[in-house]
Amino acid sequence: MNAMPLILGAILIFIIAYRFYFSFVAAKVATINDERLTPAHSHFDGHNFVPTSKWVLFGHHFAAIAGAGPLVGPVLAAQFGYFPGFLWMLVGSIFAGAIHDYIILFASIRYDGQSLAVIARREINKVSGGTASLAIFLILVIAMAGLGLVVVNALAESSWGTFTIASTIPIALFMGIWMFKFRKGKTAEATVMGVILLTLAVVYGRYIPDSPLASWFSFDHKTLTILIAIYGFAASVLPVWLLLSPRDYLSSIMKIAVIAMLAIGVVIVAPTMHMPAFTEFIHGGGPIIPGTLFPYLFITIACGAISGFHALVSSGTTPKMLMKESHIKSIAVGSMLVEGTVSILALIAASSLLPYDYFAINIPAEKFAAFLPKLQAMGFTDSNLNQLSAEVGEKIAGRTGGAVSLGVGMAQIFSSIPGLNGLMSYWYHFAIMFEALFILTTIDAGTRIGRFVIQEMLGKVYKPFQQSNWLPGNLIASAIMVFSWGYFIYTGSVATIWPMFGTANQLLASIALAVGTSFIINRGLLRYAWITMVPFIFVGFTTLYAGVTNIFNIYIPQISDDAKWVQGSINLALTLLIMACAFTVFFYAVKQWIGAYRERKETPSALPDGEEIEMV
Repeated sequence: MNAMPLILGAILIFIIAYRFYFSFVAAKVATINDERLTPAHSHFDGHNFVPTSKWVLFGHHFAAIAGAGPLVGPVLAAQFGYFPGFLWMLVGSIFAGAIHDYIILFASIRYDGQSLAVIARREINKVSGGTASLAIFLILVIAMAGLGLVVVNALAESSWGTFTIASTIPIALFMGIWMFKFRKGKTAEATVMGVILLTLAVVYGRYIPDSPLASWFSFDHKTLTILIAIYGFAASVLPVWLLLSPRDYLSSIMKIAVIAMLAIGVVIVAPTMHMPAFTEFIHGGGPIIPGTLFPYLFITIACGAISGFHALVSSGTTPKMLMKESHIKSIAVGSMLVEGTVSILALIAASSLLPYDYFAINIPAEKFAAFLPKLQAMGFTDSNLNQLSAEVGEKIAGRTGGAVSLGVGMAQIFSSIPGLNGLMSYWYHFAIMFEALFILTTIDAGTRIGRFVIQEMLGKVYKPFQQSNWLPGNLIASAIMVFSWGYFIYTGSVATIWPMFGTANQLLASIALAVGTSFIINRGLLRYAWITMVPFIFVGFTTLYAGVTNIFNIYIPQISDDAKWVQGSINLALTLLIMACAFTVFFYAVKQWIGAYRERKETPSALPDGEEIEMV
């Protein structure tokens, strides 16, 4: 199968959906009104609430939501064959992910930029708001720890990657001061200078490992963890315009440029999808994901189709910077559909490897021999593994987790473009650095969002915490958030919670869809509630089923194993707690929907479609 029709077809479908389906949503369901002041204007404080250029905010939002999920998830799910993942990302990005992001951002704008938990409390009830707050905090800690570990692993002892990524911090500070203070509103000027400086950092970064500066940018895992925690704390506390927003904007330029180049490379090279459309692992027993296609495909591919973390960004930093409501569609929907494209390209890059090589990279070396007969029986016998290792300059067999196989796949496509051949090693290390950059921008936004959530919870005990610009509250809440995720990475304990992140993240997406459905119904738009209710039913059922399956097939057996009982106990406790929070929100939300339907049926003239209920 040639990969070119897949990416061209996906991009075309995304463009059509953006133009027509989401224009319908913006006109009929969540109606845009530029006459209303956004929270960035009505609550302007120069710290968190700052009106921001559409493209700068798009850059921040895309950088914040696009972490490890759209890169690693599709690569791991390729073990089922390329077609199931491709179809889920294509359909899910439009009818689940983008609508999820759009409705939550719209709702947060109408609630003065407040969080998903506050919206849940107002739209459903106080119990739902409280349980949503707990679930959000737990999932944020898990997500930040897991994503931080990926960054640490990618940058450990890598002076090139560390130098390039560290360079984005002073460049972003310069851009922020230029755009917001020195030459206020001159975004184009700051962009040009920032891109030039970033390009120089990327180009000359490759020479750092062989220079006297190498030791300045080579760190072990624990030192990197401390440095990333310090950065996360600074990005959370400093004014959003100074570091977080310009750095994410700068990073997004590089991200989108590389992805565009990869898409062009796929069109030019037209790589063959060596991985079949389906493998027999759809029935279970796979070496990378042991479970069956349903439900594990839908929790393995998270951000590429729908992700609960997006709801936190859409009700966290982004609504506090939105300049006007007409920007919601391009920022929320546009970012999600670009991320869907990223995920499909990641799937193509991994599936363009020979299946034998794909599995040899993603299966631990000590376990590969046991799976080899199975792979050979499936016809996966051809291999270029030794040649690929020589070309990238590293041993790649047994490098599990998806990042290395994605890097090799990307490098293989880039080096096949006319005029770029013979640079396999360069492109591989560039791809690994690019992956780390992709993920780190989620860390800073996630930490700041976590700070908002903690301040909301502490504000119930001591009211000044509710003021997002109160410096002592900022410092305390940021420190709590950074310590929470930093501890798991530093001690290595993150390995005990990462396996259940996919389930937790998709449960949060289900909670957001439930809240979004209540928001639509409470606006008197019951007949349009299907746009969030249908994906809620699918994602909610699938994820709860996956959670129950994990409990009986993974966590309880772990508890029975003396060597793994601590890991199993943590996984079990966190999964049960998050599932209980989700089920609580689901119960009260569905009860409310049934009541609204009955009331509408009994008194059809009581609430005409489109009549908005007063928010309290």
